[in-house]
Amino acid sequence: ENEALIGIARMGADAFGYTANLRIDRHLAELLRLRVSQLNNCTYCLNLHYEAAREAGIPRAEIDTLTAWWETELHSEAEQAALRYAEALTRAADTDRDAAFQRFHDALAEHFSREEILEIVAVIVNMNVWTRIKLAEGAMPGRALARKEDQPGADEERRHDGRDMKLDGERRGEEGFQC
Repeated sequence: ENEALIGIARMGADAFGYTANLRIDRHLAELLRLRVSQLNNCTYCLNLHYEAAREAGIPRAEIDTLTAWWETELHSEAEQAALRYAEALTRAADTDRDAAFQRFHDALAEHFSREEILEIVAVIVNMNVWTRIKLAEGAMPGRALARKEDQPGADEERRHDGRDMKLDGERRGEEGFQC
């Protein structure tokens, strides 16, 4: 295990993860985390952030349609700008002269203060770091979790068991992961 890398990532999680106290709306922050998890195909993070989105009170329709959010009228202009920014920053390698990144930043600046933009950037960067760490570790929800999810009262049990999520065969090495 690379202690220096995990230490940096843990600092990011503490400051900008799903339990952090942020200036930006919790609803928006969780949508951004979930969208980055979707873009990076991290099943561990997807599982964690779908649950966190539900716990944050995000309407089911917003969660269920996030993979095609632009096809809905469920998000404010500010949320749309932030989601576009998250996608552009996560897929920065796809940026070229015709799709200059600055336009995403300019759109974000129409809705958020400098401090809020920096926090949005930090949430997105933090999620990109954690999705890649979890992918590199091979972390994924296990079969035991999937079976428990289908049982009546599973949500209530998770809320009261004191752990972020129940994983079968996870290789995270430390308790308390929170991206």
